[in-house]
Amino acid sequence: MPRNTASKTLAVIATCLSLVAIPALTACGTSSAGSGASASSSKRTDFMLGGLFPETGSLSYVAPGQMAAFNLAVKDINAAGGVLGNSITSYIADVNDSDHADQNTAAVQSVLSKKPSVIVGNPSSGVVKNTYHEIEALKVPLISNGATAASLSGISDYFFRTVPPDTVQGAVLADTIVQDGVQNLAIACFNDEAGIGIRDIVAKRVEAAGVNVVYGQKDTFDPTEKNFGALASSIKATSPDAVLVVAFDQTIPLVKSLASAGVDTKKLYFFDGNMSDYSKTLDKGFLAGDKGTIPGATATDDFRKRLKSIDSSLTTYTFSAETYDAVVLAALAAQEGGSADSETIRKTLPAVSGTDNGSKCSTYKQCLALIKQGKHIAYRGKASIGAFNKQHDPSSASIGVYTYDANNMPQFDHSQQGSV
Repeated sequence: MPRNTASKTLAVIATCLSLVAIPALTACGTSSAGSGASASSSKRTDFMLGGLFPETGSLSYVAPGQMAAFNLAVKDINAAGGVLGNSITSYIADVNDSDHADQNTAAVQSVLSKKPSVIVGNPSSGVVKNTYHEIEALKVPLISNGATAASLSGISDYFFRTVPPDTVQGAVLADTIVQDGVQNLAIACFNDEAGIGIRDIVAKRVEAAGVNVVYGQKDTFDPTEKNFGALASSIKATSPDAVLVVAFDQTIPLVKSLASAGVDTKKLYFFDGNMSDYSKTLDKGFLAGDKGTIPGATATDDFRKRLKSIDSSLTTYTFSAETYDAVVLAALAAQEGGSADSETIRKTLPAVSGTDNGSKCSTYKQCLALIKQGKHIAYRGKASIGAFNKQHDPSSASIGVYTYDANNMPQFDHSQQGSV
C-alpha cells in the first residue's frame, strides 16, 4: 500500500508548479546547460522523491533493506540542509513482481500522481521493462537500484541505474564456477528477465572455459511454481557437479527439492536475487560452502548499523548501498543544477556522478559543500560505482563473491572490480 515516508514540510513553490505534471517545466522557461546548471528565472525548489520497492511478491525479502536505505538517505540529506535549502519529501509504492502487471502499473501511477522530481527503486528488471514507458512519458528520471538486465542498457534517456548490468556480474559468477573446478553444471532458472539474462551470460562463459552445461541452458520454470520435485529429478538425472540456482523466493522450496532428489547441496551457486540469509529457513549447514555473487560493494558494519537504526529487523542488505547512492545522486543533481525539476536532474546526473572529473566526495554533506564553493563533484558513495557512461550504466563496479557459513549466512569472501 503506498504511503508517505518523509515529513510533509513543503517549501513555497514557484507559480509554475501547477505545470509540474510535465516535470521539464519548459513552459515556465526552465533550461539546463550540459553541466547541469539551470539558468531559469523560475525554478522548482521542492524536491519530491518517489520510491518503487517490492514490498510484496517474490522479491519482497529484499525490500526492507532497500527502503531503509532510501529513508536513511532522505534523513541524511535533510540533516545536511536539504536540497536548495528545503527539506525533501518522499513517497513509496509497492511494485510487487513482474507477474503482477496491474499492481505495478497502479503503483507507478500512484507515485507519478505526487509529481516526483525523480523516482528511485524498481529493482526488478522485468518490472522496469513493464513500467518505464509510463515514467518516461512524463519525462521523470528513474534510477533503478537493482535492475541488472543487460537489455536495459541505454533503453531510455530517462533511465539510469546504480547497479552494473548482468554482463559484469555474470562474468564474475561464471569465473567463480570455473575456478572451483566444476565440469558439469546444471542451471535451475526461472522465467524472468533477470533470471534469463544472468543464465545466458553464465552459460556462454563457462562453456567457453570447457564446462559442460548438462541442464538448463534453455529450460526455465514458471516463477509461480510451488512444487519442484519434477525439476529436481530432471537435474539429478544429468549428474551435475554443481547447480546454479537462479530464482527469487522460489529458492527455499527449490533447494529443498534438490536435496530430496539426492543432488549435492554443497555445490550450489546463487546470484544477487537469492543471495540471502537462510539461517532461519534452512537446517544448519544446509548451504555451508555454497557461493554466490552480489553486485556492488558489501555493506560495511557501520552502514548496516545505520540502516538498522531505521529498521531494526533487517537481515538482508542486497542493493541497499545502490539505493542510498541513487537518492544522494538525484539530490546532488538538483542542487548542482539549481532546480528540483525532472529535466534538470536528468541532465545533471552524469556530471555529479563524475563525468566532469570533479572533486571526489563520499557523503551528501561533503558534496554539497563543494557545490556551494562552485566546484564540480564526483560522488563516490556506498556502492563505489564509477561515473555513468553513455548508456547510463555505472562505468565500473565491484562484484562481491560470498560463501555461505554453517549457519546458512553469506559471508563476504572477496571483491572483483569489473568495467561495463
